[in-house]
Amino acid sequence: MSSFDIAVRPPLRGEETVLVALLLAFVGGYIDAYTWVVHGVMANAQTANLIFLWVYGTAGEWTRAIEFVPPMLAFAAGVAIASLLRGASSGRARAIATLMELVVLIAIGILHNRMPDIAGTLGVSFVAAIQAAMFTKIEGASYSTVMITGNLRQAIENVYAVVSRADPSASVRRSGIFAAVCVLFGLGAAAGAFATRMIPDLTLGIPVTALLVVLLRCEARRSSCRNE
Repeated sequence: MSSFDIAVRPPLRGEETVLVALLLAFVGGYIDAYTWVVHGVMANAQTANLIFLWVYGTAGEWTRAIEFVPPMLAFAAGVAIASLLRGASSGRARAIATLMELVVLIAIGILHNRMPDIAGTLGVSFVAAIQAAMFTKIEGASYSTVMITGNLRQAIENVYAVVSRADPSASVRRSGIFAAVCVLFGLGAAAGAFATRMIPDLTLGIPVTALLVVLLRCEARRSSCRNE
């Protein structure tokens, strides 16, 4: 790589850095475990919610089946809001989206004991959707912060490409990044399940803290790039 290539390469945006991706993956796993332990549904995995809907539906347990519909609708609403944000404020969309996540999680944490179960599920699924729709790149590569299937596939494919030399752009580092995202998602799920049972009143304080760090990192990176 020449010095000219380095000079013309656009600076990496804050939301695409490895640290931000790992924090968001941790949050993704955490809130999914939270909604499963507390509400028995998934915040992120709408595939699982759809499967459970029809598993219970075909068994005639429609009261149980219908419980999986609201989080899917909330997820759809979150994606729609994220699309609206990108169109209305492309430069600040991710910062605004992260603030929305923070506000919703704080509200759920404060009001959870006074809210019906479904309200907490809707809020967390809405947060998961915004995160999934707004944070889609890590160092220029597509990834997900709310599920690991695609990340695991890319980690394995990159290892194969490096070993077989089938793709010159593949690297061990990139494979390691995707693997790390998977690990942090799992650690987030473990932490979420543990905290939900052990400190129920403070459970959502952990993902709120992680999202606050994400917001500060993105804004710091944005300010640095603007001043260069």
